Amino acid sequence: MTTPTIYQDPLYQLLRSEKISAFNSKKSSLDSSKLTSGDYRGLDLRKMECDGLDFSDAYFRGADLRGVDFRNTNLEGASFCEAKISGCYFPKQLSVAEITMSVERGTRVRYSD
Repeated sequence: MTTPTIYQDPLYQLLRSEKISAFNSKKSSLDSSKLTSGDYRGLDLRKMECDGLDFSDAYFRGADLRGVDFRNTNLEGASFCEAKISGCYFPKQLSVAEITMSVERGTRVRYSD
């Protein structure tokens, strides 16, 4: 298991600063490899566009993710403890039980085959 990391990468720092519009406009032109294992605790990430991104092993404790579409996002190993997830779409590989356990108990989500 990885521990949450705070990167100095410009794209990652846009999320850490909750500059979601700037993140959305620059995500295709900047390196998105530094989003994995990231520390996103308590951030307001509503309206984040994350289609095709890799947030595996990310730590979203207490983050506001309402309405985010994660359907085409790699979330394997991410933790959503106490995150606000109302209106979110999740990848088909994540069961409702996995998401619930993660939100309620902080477990890391595992993809089903």
